[in-house]
Amino acid sequence: MIQVFAFYLFAALTVLSAVLVITARNPVHSVLWLILAFFNAAGLMVLVGAEFIAALLVIVYVGAVAVLFLFVVMMLNIDFAELRTGFVKNFPLGIAIALVLLAELVLGIGAYQVGVMELGSASGTAAPIMGRSNVENIGAVLYRDYLFLFEAAGLILLVAMVGAIVLTHRQRPDGARGHQDIGKQVRRRPEDATVMTQPAVGEGIEL
Repeated sequence: MIQVFAFYLFAALTVLSAVLVITARNPVHSVLWLILAFFNAAGLMVLVGAEFIAALLVIVYVGAVAVLFLFVVMMLNIDFAELRTGFVKNFPLGIAIALVLLAELVLGIGAYQVGVMELGSASGTAAPIMGRSNVENIGAVLYRDYLFLFEAAGLILLVAMVGAIVLTHRQRPDGARGHQDIGKQVRRRPEDATVMTQPAVGEGIEL
């Protein structure tokens, strides 16, 4: 009974979060709803015994979405001062969402401890039960049968990362190197120092 309740809860929240992703006007809210959809989809994967896919959803997709969230914030130039103004007003809603996620986590762990949820007949399962979890089975196959391909993929990603760093690295001119000139700092006069001023709005500063 608890598995059926958890399934309908995770499925409903996944669909609701997906709808809110495309209907939210604020792109930041869309990303947050997408993260919630990934978490609920991971809960569905746990219910059917695919904990490896659930871990991929949380680690890979949520981690990638976090990076996407960072790029969205950087490119859209969002006014954080305006966002912080509604923090106190939206704080109860945030606490409510946090409690819902905590309840889902507890419910998912409890449903997973009850047993794997059967979908149809036992003969229609995707893979035979070998006495181990699918994470152990995938790890055994990956590091035993496909070890060379796995290492080759890691090497290709390493080369791609080094190539991206080399292509984006810019050589500074000789006069713009970031080294420290001790003699120039010692010879600095008080009138050459930077003065911190707090001009009123609209007045500007004198250079």
